[in-house]
Order: sequence, then C-alpha cells, then structure tokens
Amino acid sequence: MTLPALSAPAAQLDVADELLALLADTTTEARPDTQLEALTLAVAADLPVLLWGEPGIGKTAALTRLAEALDLPLTTVIASVHEPSDFSGLPVVGDDPAEQGVPMAPPDWAVRLVRAGRGLLFLDELSTAPPAVQAALLRLVLERRVGALRLPPAVRIVAAANPRASAADGWELSAPLANRFVHLQWTHDHEVVVRGLGGTWPRATLPRLDPGRLPEAVGFARRAVCGLLSARPGLVHRLPNSETRRGGAWPSPRSWDMILRLIAFATAAGSSRDVLSLLVRGTVGDGPGLELLAAVDRMDLPDPESLLADPAHAELPARGDLRQAVLDGVVEAVRNRPDRERWDAAWTLLVRALDTGAPDLIVVPASTLASLRQQDWDVPPQIEGLAGVVTLSRQADRVRDRVEAAGKAGR
Repeated sequence: MTLPALSAPAAQLDVADELLALLADTTTEARPDTQLEALTLAVAADLPVLLWGEPGIGKTAALTRLAEALDLPLTTVIASVHEPSDFSGLPVVGDDPAEQGVPMAPPDWAVRLVRAGRGLLFLDELSTAPPAVQAALLRLVLERRVGALRLPPAVRIVAAANPRASAADGWELSAPLANRFVHLQWTHDHEVVVRGLGGTWPRATLPRLDPGRLPEAVGFARRAVCGLLSARPGLVHRLPNSETRRGGAWPSPRSWDMILRLIAFATAAGSSRDVLSLLVRGTVGDGPGLELLAAVDRMDLPDPESLLADPAHAELPARGDLRQAVLDGVVEAVRNRPDRERWDAAWTLLVRALDTGAPDLIVVPASTLASLRQQDWDVPPQIEGLAGVVTLSRQADRVRDRVEAAGKAGR
C-alpha cells in the first residue's frame, strides 16, 4: 500500500503538530524534592510565594505542573506589561456619580477567577514591574482585592522574579511588597532536569496534614515563635538598611505571623527540617530564621531533670550540636541544684554519651562537672573511663596551640 505524499504545507504542519504532541507527552513520579515540597506547603498554607531564579531555570514550568497536579486553573499575569489600574481597578462612571460614586471595575482575569471560585494566580516577571505597579499589587497580594472584587479563598498566589542583574529593565522589589511574600530561591537539580527531559518530572502534591496533630501543631508553632521573640525582642521588626535586602525576606510582625502558620503546617504534615529551613529563612531572612530553627531544635530536646532521674535508659540526640546542648543542660541542672545523687547520675549520662557518640562532645561537660565536686563526695568509678578522653583532648589542644604559635612565628 502506497501512502500519499505529504507535500501540502497543511499536511506537513499536521505532522509537525503530532511530533510536538509526542515531545510534550511527559509523566510525573513521586520523588523527594525539597524546594517543590516547600512550595506546595506554602501554597497549602495560603501564603503568597515568590520564586527567585535565573532566567530559564524552570520557574514557569514548575508553576504549570503545580497547577495541573493540584487541578487548579492557571491564570498568568505578566506584571510588567500592565498598568497600575489593571490591579487597582478601572474607574467606571455610572448614571449618578455624586449619588453612587465611581466604582472600580476589575480586569477580565480577576472576573474569571471569581467565576471559577478557585485557581492559581501566577504573577510572572515581578522584578520587571515598575514601582507604581508594585504599589498597585499590595492589596492584591495581601487582601486579595482587585478593584471592587475580592478573590475567592480557594485562589492561591505565586509569583516569579529574576534577580535585578539578570532581569530585563529590572527593579528592586519595594519593601512593603517583598514583606508580603515567602521567598524561595529556585535552583535546578541536575538529576531532576535529566529525568524531566527524558519525560518524567517530579510530582507536586499537597502535604498530607494529620488531623490528630492540628492542635499540637498550633501550640508548637506559637511556643516556638513567641519563645524566640520574648528572648529576642529586637527581631520583631528589623527593616534592612540596603534597598536590595529590603526587596527580600526580613522580619516584621506580618512575616512572623506567616512563620507561625508555616511551622504549624510543617508540624502537622511531618515535613523535614530542610523544608522548614527553606520556608523560615525565606520569610524572615537567614539570620532570624536560623535563630528560630535553633530554638525549634531546643524545644525537642529532652528535659535534663528527666535524664537525671533515669540516666541508664536516657535517649540522647544523635546530632552532635543537640547532644552537646543536652549535656550542657544536664551539667547546668546539677550546678543549680547540686547533690551527690544528681552528680553521680550526670556522670552516668556522660559515660552513655561517650559510648554512643563522638568523644570530644563530653570534654567540656566533664570538666565542668568535675569542678562541681564537693569534698565529701567520693569520685565515682565512671570518671576513670572518661579521664583518658579528657586528657587526650587537652593534649590535642596544647599541640594545636603550639603548631599555631610556631606558624605565626615563622611568618
């Protein structure tokens, strides 16, 4: 059977369309992806997200796949090609302006979102929007108002921007607009790109919230945020000095309220610390964010009094920094209420720490605990097992000091 020649231009375009359809036919797979999980958790928490990344990194493609995975209609608005009135509303004169006023008519894309009742609003190229447009976006991002319309609660807002250096006629984000977003640095993963070009991209899924953990998650989030801000009141509001840093994440009462929501959602979803770290640092900045993460870590530490009550069965953290904090807390508890039984229990804990972790972590606690001994307290046999470690560590410190001194003298 002889096939007819495809010589007509229309027929050739049909073949081209078929080839394009095959190229676009991709699938998704469940794959660990920290930045994608952070994005979906912030979307679930109904917080505006701003993806920062170089051109061509895949921000738009990620949002398209996110909308498909969540079954949300995607509405893309290029902020830089719109006028301020496209977000604040166009004035429409009615029959009697003096009596009825002048209503602000919303644009067509906002009307479509309201009619659909749900959707994903994608504000692309945000860093190319001039200051006047950024000012008009303030009510949209925070209050979800466009002219006289309020967007439905089921509409989520995600934006994307290129750094000013790589943006076409780029502007720094204004501080009020930047402080309304969770900022995520969007980078490419080599394996994800290779698998995606091969036809399989990671699947975006909303976090699975445990209904039984919701009250616990809210209480944990409030204790974490309020505990840090009570101890560090200077972090409640800290406007950066430079224009560039004001266009990113920085702490304010608004952003701390966003953090509280994110911690609650991450706790209820059982999200990893890496995911929480991206979200926290992307909302209040690296410095305050790292302080909060450290405070959250300390909240999960075992109570020193519980450890002293049953040192033989104590469970110590596996992470070195957390284990060091626990041992320091135990020694401090003995210092605050010293007695022979508690002193002996602390030595038992140090021996347990030596048997299950790095020896260098016990050097400082052991030295401090030894200094708390009173004259009528016998030296417990456990100290003999620790003495060699402490002595060896001190010798190593002295050798290091001599090497450093010799190096400075030879310069």
